[in-house]
Amino acid sequence: MNAYQPNAAETTFLLFDVLRLPQQLAELPALAETADPALMQQVLEEAGKFVAEVVAPLNRDGDEIGCRFEAGRVTTPPGFADAYRAFWQAGWPALATATEDGGQGLPTVLEAVLYEWLSAANHGWTMAPGLLHGAYECVKHHASDELKALYLDKLATGEWLATMCLTEPHAGSDLGLVRTKAVPQADGSYRLSGTKIFISGGEHDLSDNIVHLVLARLPDAPAGPKGLSLFLVPKFYPDGSRSAVVCERIEEKMGLHGSPTCVMRFDEASAQIVGEPGRGLNAMFVMMNAARLHVALQGVGLLDAAWQKADAYAAERRQMRAPGPRSDTEPADLIARHPAMRQKLDTQRAWVDAGRVLAYRTALELDVAKHHPDAARRAAAQRWCALTTPVLKSAFTEQAFSGASECLQVFGGHGYVREWGIEQIVRDARVSMIYEGTNEIQAIDLLLRKVLPDGGASLQALLDDLSHNLGTGAQDTALRQRIIQLRELTQAVVLAAPREDTLAHEVAGDYLRATALVLLQWAGHQIERAAPADDDRWSRPAQALRQRVLPEFAMREQMVLARCAQ
Repeated sequence: MNAYQPNAAETTFLLFDVLRLPQQLAELPALAETADPALMQQVLEEAGKFVAEVVAPLNRDGDEIGCRFEAGRVTTPPGFADAYRAFWQAGWPALATATEDGGQGLPTVLEAVLYEWLSAANHGWTMAPGLLHGAYECVKHHASDELKALYLDKLATGEWLATMCLTEPHAGSDLGLVRTKAVPQADGSYRLSGTKIFISGGEHDLSDNIVHLVLARLPDAPAGPKGLSLFLVPKFYPDGSRSAVVCERIEEKMGLHGSPTCVMRFDEASAQIVGEPGRGLNAMFVMMNAARLHVALQGVGLLDAAWQKADAYAAERRQMRAPGPRSDTEPADLIARHPAMRQKLDTQRAWVDAGRVLAYRTALELDVAKHHPDAARRAAAQRWCALTTPVLKSAFTEQAFSGASECLQVFGGHGYVREWGIEQIVRDARVSMIYEGTNEIQAIDLLLRKVLPDGGASLQALLDDLSHNLGTGAQDTALRQRIIQLRELTQAVVLAAPREDTLAHEVAGDYLRATALVLLQWAGHQIERAAPADDDRWSRPAQALRQRVLPEFAMREQMVLARCAQ
């Protein structure tokens, strides 16, 4: 059916009118020159054209033809390699990387928009460059000068792609079980031996080289995650020789057929350490945190792609007459006029709109944390990113799957067959709830690592931020009351958690969901403040958010409080 079409005008409204991006960037000396709205709008429009004209048309073949594996080599679907070459040569991977590294030095939020659109248009293809920015940041901040000289500009520009090699057959979320060995050599290098699984883009034909970042254990390292170090192994070394890294096979998967998910074997491969021995996770988390925001953006993009298909179908499919008043512009039997279908579409639209505001603000806060001249403002930005990243990753990947399923329902039986393309989105979206830390891990990260250690102080400070500039209107009052409820819920968990080891783990998922709903309410309120009151495009999703999404908070609140009271 229809390929994905980015809407630069709507995104511009959310960036400029809702989030006031130019004014925010003007406070950052390093990015002040990029605060020109005309420049940013031009970047978004050109990005939209590239996504729609080059990447989106490859989505169907990526799913149906998929990647091919033969004798250790992976061939990507037709057109993928040419599209990637055009992508990096046009400078798209380099949007937000530093100019001294060959990048363009533009705001991170523009990169966030680009990857959201790419994921919506062709999730499988986008998996390849999806780890680039995290790998670039990891090498930039932790690698030696010698490694930077060899690899940094290639990663910054996207000429070479990268992987993140963590998972092993026996070690998924528990990285402390990693067994891959790194043996020091007399020349300062290391020899890596072990097997990694679920490695996205471990082998392919998209770029001339692949930079593998690998967690491994030194011979004298202690057990557990603190004994891990990070190493860099390229597919090809600077002298042109090939490393002893072998792709054993690619997985047959439910979805993402356009992305090779590889089993990688390291046969005493020569490697260089990145960062300090025993601090591999510290270096790797730079990459993982960037990846988690990108996965949240995948969720938003995939849900938008599903909504686009469902909305287009509903605007053409004619069935029984819909109830309600007649319309001068729409036939009475369009399914778009049926309340059940309209509710589904408006509800998913509400998730997309609010999700964009939250994800874009988080991307903006990454730049604030890096560049703002005021230390307190930088600290607040770090707090926002630390607390919201696990929430966004979990909430929006879950909604991508469940919401895409709701959009499939709009098609009836036609949604279940391959012709219309909506079933592919449901299949592709499912993995986003699993990789880069399962959604259960995200909930534990939020509550047990971010909220409880300081008695909820950081979360309370974030809620102070959400309360800033609230007025006296009905929606302001409703948001203020909801924030008070989350404050009280947080305090209840803080007081109850020490009584029982399992309590915090048991309520973590519901607590994260309650937090997500407050963030959604805040984002929806920001949109309503900026949007024209009589514009159905924004008012209908806003109503759906209030009526069909936010009431879930009461349920989650009650579930957490009931467990705390036991």
